[in-house]
Amino acid sequence: MVASGANILIIDDEIGMRTGCRRALLPHGHRVSAAEHGVEGLRKLRDEDFDVVLLDAMMPGMSGLEVMQRIRQYDPDIVCVMITGYATVDLAAQAMKEGCHDFLPKPFTADELLTVVNRALAERQKRLARRQQAVEEEESVLLERTRQEKAKLDAFESRFTIVVVHELRNPAGAIKNYLQLMQAGYVDADEWDEYLAKVDRRAGQLLAMLDDLLELANLKGRQAVSRPREVDLAAALEKVSGHFRDVAEEKGLEFQVEILARPSLLAQPAHVESLWSHLIENAVNYTPQGRIVVSLDEGPDEIIASVQDTGIGISLEDLTRIFEEFYRSPDAREQVELGTGLGLPIVNQIVEIYDGSIHVDSTPGMGSTFTVRLPRPAIPEGAQAVG
Repeated sequence: MVASGANILIIDDEIGMRTGCRRALLPHGHRVSAAEHGVEGLRKLRDEDFDVVLLDAMMPGMSGLEVMQRIRQYDPDIVCVMITGYATVDLAAQAMKEGCHDFLPKPFTADELLTVVNRALAERQKRLARRQQAVEEEESVLLERTRQEKAKLDAFESRFTIVVVHELRNPAGAIKNYLQLMQAGYVDADEWDEYLAKVDRRAGQLLAMLDDLLELANLKGRQAVSRPREVDLAAALEKVSGHFRDVAEEKGLEFQVEILARPSLLAQPAHVESLWSHLIENAVNYTPQGRIVVSLDEGPDEIIASVQDTGIGISLEDLTRIFEEFYRSPDAREQVELGTGLGLPIVNQIVEIYDGSIHVDSTPGMGSTFTVRLPRPAIPEGAQAVG
């Protein structure tokens, strides 16, 4: 007994063949549609889902083989049965190559038609089962991958939280210890100013760390730059470098700014200023003597910003970790006690947002050069430049 309830399409240019097949199939509960040529058949396939297609091999205009090639674009699991009055070995080979499942030679009886359709529907069920299995396996793999990624993210967030708490406890704990010593009377009156200065420095460290954490979190949450403006990078450098020039000269450092070009970038002004600030601050903090050279240049399709110093330098081992949150090498901690360890991660995040790259060339004891390269998209005509 043939299974019932299938959608069957008959494509044949003979009206008698279409009518005869319909009469044989309808009593068994099948839904039968008919088309007298390939174009009409493909139109029906586009508008409706079918399980089996009974397809005449020879039709005017588009042959059965051509139609079969197109059918696979709509549903590769549709089962095609070729109807032909003169089956040949070559035709059979071509049809099988194009995905034909069975042949029905003319003339045929209603029972022969039902037998072929029954085999086709059984094949259709196998194909649908394989498709469903493939979908379920793909979903299973995706779910497992998602589970693993979530586990990694949870572990990362847990470790990050532990590191954040640890880093924040240091200045907060120091502040509490200083205040307890003062309240308990262990600090003489003439030492209060010294201890208050220590409290102030630790409070400043804590606030700087919180500010950097907030900035880094905002940067990481951005998939794209919202409402970018045309930013004059040279003007931003001139604005930022003024403060750091004073700090550098107080340390006895030579501070030099070389503006070789004045390129513009579609960006948020705060991002550009933050990029310059963290790179220059890093150089000033970790250069005990010598000089700092900040330069801005451009190539045919990129902006080149660099900060060079004659500072303590970075070892090869530490170079692999300098963009990690809170990481500070032992030499850096010895040079600057109260750094946040978030400046370079912020720089790296800004560079990523603008699809740029950052390269570090450093030799311990001789200094470092940080070079940022940013692609320069076209500035829309009429955009307002921001310094």
